[in-house]
Amino acid sequence: MNIRLPWRDRLFAAFIFFTRLPFWRIHQPRKEAYETVVELWPLTGWLTAGCMAATLYFGSFIVPTALAAIAAIIVRILITGALHEDGLADFIDGFGAGGTHRRRILDIMKDSHIGTYGVVGLILYFMLLHQSLTILPPRITALMILAADPFFKMMTAQLIQMMPYARTAETAKGQVVYRKISIKAGLLLLIQGTLLAIGLWYFAGLPYLCIAIPALVFYLLYLLMHRRINGYTGDCCGAVFLLTELTFYLTYITLNS
Repeated sequence: MNIRLPWRDRLFAAFIFFTRLPFWRIHQPRKEAYETVVELWPLTGWLTAGCMAATLYFGSFIVPTALAAIAAIIVRILITGALHEDGLADFIDGFGAGGTHRRRILDIMKDSHIGTYGVVGLILYFMLLHQSLTILPPRITALMILAADPFFKMMTAQLIQMMPYARTAETAKGQVVYRKISIKAGLLLLIQGTLLAIGLWYFAGLPYLCIAIPALVFYLLYLLMHRRINGYTGDCCGAVFLLTELTFYLTYITLNS
């Protein structure tokens, strides 16, 4: 049964959970509010995408675009505390080294040490991400960032509707299990995820393949998680977000360069 929570608690819980900015100094939400953070995940993406896009766009007036792209990546990492990148590394380690053994995959993902698979995966990810942010003009790239971050957080949030949580609250890293999304929260999630994408569509165009191909990647990752661990974890959510977002960048660049 869902507990009715004040909007302020839900809002601050999301920003405290998904960023490292000191929102907790302003308001301390109830513990139950952290079960709802995924419902406002795309809204936190407005913050990270806005800072990242601004860093790249305005930075490109001062330094070469390649350096501005590095600065933009660093800014997002500082804001989020590398939360999603940590999830990606754990995800690659777990599914790479854990084989088909559910318990082993979950144990590896929970281990705080990073393995070879995770290191190689992060290196390849950041190489592709950096290149993706340097090919198109900075104005278009900034719009691309603004569109992608909230949208693919919205898409990834569907995992909690499609599968059960693979652990228990006691064994979860944050001792939190996300609650299912209601119809009202789902509509709010849709607005958060698509509103900024309209700007990219209006100013630069948005071919349908830019959504279709990441959606296919999302589905393949869903199948992998369903078959190997019969559920999702927080690490899985972080990894799916980064991989679908990166797929969007690569697709958009391929179609527009």
